[in-house]
Amino acid sequence: MPDAALRVLFATSECAPLIKTGGLGDVSAALPAALRRLGIDARVLLPGYPAVREATHASEGAGPEAEVLPACGTTRFVESALPGGVPLIVVEHPALYDRPGGPYQSEADQDWPDNVLRFGLLSKAGAVLAGASSPLAWRPDIVHCNDWQTGLVPAYLRFAPAESRCPTVFTIHNLAFQGSWPADWVGRLGLPAESYSSEGLEFHGRVSFLKAGLYYADAITTVSPTYAREIQTEALGFGMDGLLRWRRQALTGILNGVDTCAWDPATDPLIARRYDAATLEAKKENKRALQQSIGLAPESDVPLFAAVSRLAWQKGLDLLAEIAGAVVGLPAQLAVLGTGDPDLERRFRELSAQHPGRIAVRIGFDDNLAHLIEAGADAFLMPSRFEPCGMNQMYSQRYGTPPIVRATGGLADAVSDCNRGTLTAGTATGFVFERADAPALLAAIRRAVEAYRRHDLWRAIQRNGMAKDFGWDGAARRYVEIYRSVQRR
Repeated sequence: MPDAALRVLFATSECAPLIKTGGLGDVSAALPAALRRLGIDARVLLPGYPAVREATHASEGAGPEAEVLPACGTTRFVESALPGGVPLIVVEHPALYDRPGGPYQSEADQDWPDNVLRFGLLSKAGAVLAGASSPLAWRPDIVHCNDWQTGLVPAYLRFAPAESRCPTVFTIHNLAFQGSWPADWVGRLGLPAESYSSEGLEFHGRVSFLKAGLYYADAITTVSPTYAREIQTEALGFGMDGLLRWRRQALTGILNGVDTCAWDPATDPLIARRYDAATLEAKKENKRALQQSIGLAPESDVPLFAAVSRLAWQKGLDLLAEIAGAVVGLPAQLAVLGTGDPDLERRFRELSAQHPGRIAVRIGFDDNLAHLIEAGADAFLMPSRFEPCGMNQMYSQRYGTPPIVRATGGLADAVSDCNRGTLTAGTATGFVFERADAPALLAAIRRAVEAYRRHDLWRAIQRNGMAKDFGWDGAARRYVEIYRSVQRR
């Protein structure tokens, strides 16, 4: 890495494949790697969860200690590397991070009661490493913060001595999660009393980590252009829409990329038969393998619709459950993989029992099956009520599996609706519907079935999607532009 390279500390609470609950984990792995390919000295800051320490051997290193947050005592910083080689700085504090379960919840799916301290420490660690008192030799030019868990970094840096200030970029991955705590945590987190105001981190009488990031960061980004507009509305602003409208000049939507090596039907080791845009007939073998694997009837000419998703209201899977009987009556088949709301899990299990051979449901997470579904399904369903970015709609297009999506967030930005104009222009890649209701979803599915029955038309839609570039390099360049802009202020 050149000595003059821009230095970026990427502060995050999760990073695939070490620790991941959603899209943030994927972004935290892919974006720093893409930045480094562009010559940026990007390094990831991550808590020392057991999986992180084990995978990176971070606990074997003897890093420097510092009293980062008085309420937490001594914290150690261990320099290591992620599996792909991106430099990693681990925040070692076993009392806060070395515990079973996920990054935010126990094995019983209960939020850790001390999350305010766990992620207050992570935020303060990011600020310390950017300042003059950092215990490490390497010091960033920019701190890139992600979601509420690192939202206090910009606040700490705003109130730091002049020699320890550093520009910050704050990325919203999902505005719905805000990190809100009682007001008496202000002092215990080492923040000055003046930070607790409506022009600061106070939100409805509580400390909001998310609001701190939105208010104090030099630049704000989110994970798709459409979501950047949506969060400025009352409907999807989750109470932050006024602040975001006020900061709209600092807000940019950048569509996430995907891992084009892990998700490539031409090289994917997890599917039954590899293929590309020139050999799409091979998808039939994957369809047969998928049908056999999950218990669907071996019907080659009936369209197979699939969803891989959290079973949650946000994802609109209740809309799919509502029309599932009508879908299989078209006729069609339906495959669902996911876990989440217990009532939705029960509804889908009941639908599978009521329509054997036509509806197959797997409750849980299975990465191997997710790959086979992308390759074997004819079309992919994402009826989300809101979706900051989404990735499966991009995976699906790469796999020649046209997505059926609601016009929201990254779904609207990544999928081009099949209509007369886009077919003529050669840009149609899927089927987009507007209203978040079951009839609109069913109408989009019917449109897809009509297109599926016209072989040449369907092939055109598949190849249009497979030709799109969803790699990370374009997004990484946009982030570099933002880094440079805040550096010049």
